[in-house]
Amino acid sequence: MKIVAALTDPANASLAEQQGADIIELRFDLMETDPAEAVRQCRSLSSLPIIATFRSEREGGRYFGSGDEWENRIRPLLLMVDFVDVEQGFARNAACVKEAGKQIIASHHAPIMMPLHVLFVLERELRSYGDIVKIIVTPRNESDIIELIAFTNEVKLSICTGVMGSTFRFARAVLPLFGSALVYCHVGSTTAEGQYSVEEFVRLRKMLIG
Repeated sequence: MKIVAALTDPANASLAEQQGADIIELRFDLMETDPAEAVRQCRSLSSLPIIATFRSEREGGRYFGSGDEWENRIRPLLLMVDFVDVEQGFARNAACVKEAGKQIIASHHAPIMMPLHVLFVLERELRSYGDIVKIIVTPRNESDIIELIAFTNEVKLSICTGVMGSTFRFARAVLPLFGSALVYCHVGSTTAEGQYSVEEFVRLRKMLIG
């Protein structure tokens, strides 16, 4: 499992690396800084790979533009970053990321829990354009968590699963034990309710897997 430090301030990049993060996500939708300048600052402070993310309002972020506007914002960053988060709603704009040779994290964030068969259909749809599939859901109860674990365990290609909200926060620590490749944490301000800090998750990882 890799720890992703989701940052709203690129100045925290050095601290994220020191605390044990493996990858940095720059949440451009939550920043006032010019995205290119944010990447340059991040690069000057850290040697970690960078994920570029504009999370849309419909999936819990603060990016309000269209897919074409998203593409226009991403294009200038493609030579500067290592991964690009491409939401399912922007899938038709993913070609420019592929052409630049960058890894795509094909993502979907849902305010509900989906049945298992729907999760598998969604995984295939996201896999059609993404290198890593990221599916985040909102469980209603412990049974939903068990189904999400079963789904994660069954998918054999690179997958990241997680939960929205703090009610079932523990699932963020448990899902990597069953195959979730990425764990999104914070340094400084959280980017999602229920996130562990990088420091917290480094300690959890050590306790859970040694």
